Amino acid sequence: MNAKLLMWAAPALFLAIATPVAAQQQSESYKFLQAVKDAKGNDVIAMLDKPGSSIVNARDINSGEGALHIVVKRGDETYLRYLLQKGADANIRDRNGNTPLILAVQGGQRDMIPILAAAKANPNLGNQSGVTPLILAVQGRSIDMVRLLLAAKADPDQADVMAGLSAREYAAQDTRNTAIAKLFDETPKRTRAAVSGPRL
Repeated sequence: MNAKLLMWAAPALFLAIATPVAAQQQSESYKFLQAVKDAKGNDVIAMLDKPGSSIVNARDINSGEGALHIVVKRGDETYLRYLLQKGADANIRDRNGNTPLILAVQGGQRDMIPILAAAKANPNLGNQSGVTPLILAVQGRSIDMVRLLLAAKADPDQADVMAGLSAREYAAQDTRNTAIAKLFDETPKRTRAAVSGPRL
């Protein structure tokens, strides 16, 4: 093979070697997420038990959903606990910025809140609109979930992006459910650290 031909063939040879590895990894991620969706426990366990496996935080290339999003939507606490024990990121976000905690509140899965909180889920992570789990709980008028989120250190004064309102402000506006507003009245405002910067 002459030098010119080798120069042209080398990139193609590199692609032929590299592509199967990338495709295999993508394929493994797809298979894992599909096994979680189909609740194929033995397959999920086998994939996560492979030495050096980091597939637990694989995300769907279209929706950005990870395994935790799938099991939270399904309301599957057993799977949720298992995946968290295997190192799943409790703060993983889908393409809309939704965390498992946001989805738990949206789906009315109150018992998942303490499970996620114990796994260091941040209750103050909002989605792309800045909507936090606590804002969603207020809008859904769920005093139980509001209490659980406050216990997990959710900030009632963190505003969303769209309306610029906090959970406390949404509760104050809702005249049909004054119990949550009363609960916030008993919750002191947090002292926020001053923004450091040059003094004039």
